[in-house]
Amino acid sequence: MRLATWNVNSIRARVDRVAAWLQRSDVDVLAVQETKCRDDQFPTERFAELGYEVAHAGLSQWNGVAVLSRVGLDDVEVGFPGQPCWAEQTEVEARALGATCGGVRVWSLYVPNGRALGDPHLDYKLDWLAALRETGARWLAQDPQAPVALCGDWNVAPTDEDVWDVAVFTDSTHVSPAERAAFAAVVDAGYADLVRPHAPGPGVYTYWDYKQLRFPRREGMRIDFVLGSPALAARVEGAFVDREERKGKGASDHAPVVVDLR
Repeated sequence: MRLATWNVNSIRARVDRVAAWLQRSDVDVLAVQETKCRDDQFPTERFAELGYEVAHAGLSQWNGVAVLSRVGLDDVEVGFPGQPCWAEQTEVEARALGATCGGVRVWSLYVPNGRALGDPHLDYKLDWLAALRETGARWLAQDPQAPVALCGDWNVAPTDEDVWDVAVFTDSTHVSPAERAAFAAVVDAGYADLVRPHAPGPGVYTYWDYKQLRFPRREGMRIDFVLGSPALAARVEGAFVDREERKGKGASDHAPVVVDLR
């Protein structure tokens, strides 16, 4: 099975690119983030024509997550148990969607950005990651052999080599000790980074800001991950970041991350 994750930064703006990439890349399951649309606006028919079933969770022009699968799509779950709300909202944001695809439990996750150090949104981000860690640990306690993939835009660069110059990020989110600790807690709960062993750094990134020519200058960040349970990690044959898909007109500011499983 070929599994991938991609923050597309608006599925309606990039539907042609996503469809063409799926065909070229022979991907079986794609976790999508930042679709920026409601459920009724998602271009489901376009992907159905390519043989993919679609599950999507979107409430507005913000956030939005989806799973596209051509190997089955069952037990769809919007949001994970304990997922916190933002501020005074009573409805959780569209940031997590789970589905079973070809026997693998796939979660498409869009972790809150955090905005700035000291911002309440950073507290929300840390609470969100803590809740994911707690729920993820419970999944493995209930079934240690479960093949689970936590895929998505984590908005955390867990090590210094995951950014082009850590000095640029002084007093910034994404690299703060609290965020890195929250990410590490998910790993310590039993979810390994499935990509790094096959795509070692430095210089391997998944995101490049549109501003200041970050992409041609190779000034990126590695903030998109596929974390896998032990049973899933044992099946990995290879993994890579498709940097080429960040090129050209109309590209997302993120590149797809791909994992090949036995």
